[in-house]
Amino acid sequence: MAVAAAQKNREMFAIKKSYSIENGYPSRRRSLVDDARFETLVVKQTKQSVLEEARARANDYTLTEEEVILQNAASESSEAEQALQQAALLLHMRDGMGSLARILKTIDNYKGCVQHLETRPSQVTGVQFDALVKVSMTRINLIQLIRSLRQSTAFAGVNLLTENNISSKTPWFPRHASDLDNCNHLMTKYEPELDMNHPGFADKDYRERRKQIAEIAFAYKYGDPIPSIAYTEIENGTWQRVFNTVLDLMPKHACREYKAAFEKLQAADIFVPHRIPQLEDVSSFLRKHTGFTLRPAAGLLTARDFLASLAFRVFQSTQYVRHNNSPFHTPEPDCIHELLGHIPLLADPSFAQFSQEIGLASLGASDSEIEKLSTVYWFTVEFGLCKENQQLKAYGAALLSSIGELLHALSDKPELRPFEPASTSVQPYQDQEYQPIYYVAETFEDAKDKFRRWVSTMSRPFEVRFNPHTERVEVLDSVDKLETLIWQLNTEMLHLTNAVKKLKGSHFE
Repeated sequence: MAVAAAQKNREMFAIKKSYSIENGYPSRRRSLVDDARFETLVVKQTKQSVLEEARARANDYTLTEEEVILQNAASESSEAEQALQQAALLLHMRDGMGSLARILKTIDNYKGCVQHLETRPSQVTGVQFDALVKVSMTRINLIQLIRSLRQSTAFAGVNLLTENNISSKTPWFPRHASDLDNCNHLMTKYEPELDMNHPGFADKDYRERRKQIAEIAFAYKYGDPIPSIAYTEIENGTWQRVFNTVLDLMPKHACREYKAAFEKLQAADIFVPHRIPQLEDVSSFLRKHTGFTLRPAAGLLTARDFLASLAFRVFQSTQYVRHNNSPFHTPEPDCIHELLGHIPLLADPSFAQFSQEIGLASLGASDSEIEKLSTVYWFTVEFGLCKENQQLKAYGAALLSSIGELLHALSDKPELRPFEPASTSVQPYQDQEYQPIYYVAETFEDAKDKFRRWVSTMSRPFEVRFNPHTERVEVLDSVDKLETLIWQLNTEMLHLTNAVKKLKGSHFE
């Protein structure tokens, strides 16, 4: 029974409304995939079973198999007691998000390190939120932590899950664009509610505004029009300051593809200095030019979810605005970063194709491969440089939307390396200060070619393709599917060959 209950609890966390704190509290270097295992689980536990288990554990608790193993291991010797233990705790919180600070404080008291914290609204009567907390601490302290949490009336139940209980099978991945409704897990290490260094930490109105906009994103479903945000005068003013600065620096420092698309966005009256564009208008513009669309996101997504979206030519974009006290820098992505950094190049066909190929490569990939793919994305789509007439130009979104980082990247201070996916994918990166290393692509086409060859060496045992007609990803795992694809490609080649012949004939006439 204990093992079955633990398995049910582990299955609760493939959820839509979730918040995550990654790799320690307060901030540490961010890993984009530490929660990847939890993202692949499936909701199977019913409301009644959760409630019954919570009541049983609150009134008549018995040890689970995992806890017996933990206590037996800790009792072997003093060295065993002090051995570090990686584990996950499942907590049912009665009094809502206010318990988060208490959880973090209690773990800190027992000298533990929070690796991952994910919460979601509970569907159980009397329980406001369910939380999954991944920790690293000594075995004896972990036992004491569990006992301490169980003594608190704030929790309806506390369960221990060990790392060995997490499935290592091929992760779930979306097969249709509608499945992206389940791909919005968040990572937040600069949460304004918790991080004193966040520009909006002391601004109650700003924090409330962020919550309101986040709820709009969480409520969004595939096929819905993207809700408009009535941006305030202050928010539009922040946009205007950054927009005008980008206009000044773009002619000299941005790549030609970015500048060309930026001009198209201006001509369409989407990019104007006095107002923040609405995502629905931007999405319609992208669909016409490259087939990309937008969907609202509540914040920084986990790498697996974000990259999976790219496979469907969907870009998940935030709608909130950075704090007006820090207009030229934001500790997490905001709509100014998305709009001025990412959108212009997503309107370029070559760059859009490259983005989708990164996304397709991520589907079903292992955690380590997701880490590598997200690192390649970091050094290309976010911080990429390219050569243009023997001069360095920026194409990375984080460079084009962060003035200080852009000028730093194009100065003589950082180290510049040629883009090679194999080495780029394992290079540690800096997410709190300017990058010490940037990678330079000869051309977009050269980068795409190198990327394709590198992806072919990944260990994923199958290939996938995106069918634009059905918005569905097809796994090429049978002879029948391959034969159908070959027939489609032969048909396309026939049309292309006929077109070439006709063009040559008209040329000679």
